[in-house]
Amino acid sequence: MKVIDTAIADVKIIEPAVFYDERGFFYESFNQDKFRAVTGLSPNFVQDNHSKSARGVVRGLHYQIEHPQGKLVRVTAGEVFDVAVDIRSTSPTFGKHISVMLSAENKRMLWVPEGFAHGFMALTDEVEFLYKTTDVWFKQHERTLLWNDPVLNIAWPLDSVNHLPRVNAKDAEGSLLNDADCFA
Repeated sequence: MKVIDTAIADVKIIEPAVFYDERGFFYESFNQDKFRAVTGLSPNFVQDNHSKSARGVVRGLHYQIEHPQGKLVRVTAGEVFDVAVDIRSTSPTFGKHISVMLSAENKRMLWVPEGFAHGFMALTDEVEFLYKTTDVWFKQHERTLLWNDPVLNIAWPLDSVNHLPRVNAKDAEGSLLNDADCFA
């Protein structure tokens, strides 16, 4: 397992050791002891989530203001443009974001710590996205940042096919960072 630092120190890209042979491949998607050894982190995962999205779907930018969730995310089918936004108001990187391509092919994972909003855009016809979380989902505590907030300046990979991403009503009505509930 290899850890790649990002421009926001707490967000990490994880590359698992993948073993290929004539049958296909094998890798450990999570091993707590190895994760702790390479990251110095010991998250206690309590919930696994799995979503399926079509090309052009944007999910997010989601977070829970109470019962915040750290997330270890990965793609098992297709490719996404994945984003983590620092919404810790006292952080030197408040309002900054990290974006990374995650795919079934590159098998990369992203560690998104508590205090961050998270979302992704599906770049292939079909995406299956898995994430482990450090707390369970609470509808009453969920918040959404507007995916295209100009203050965030996220360079979503919009093109002639994805020029108007598909978002649900909750995500289309997300808060601007300047109006959002943020972490202290």
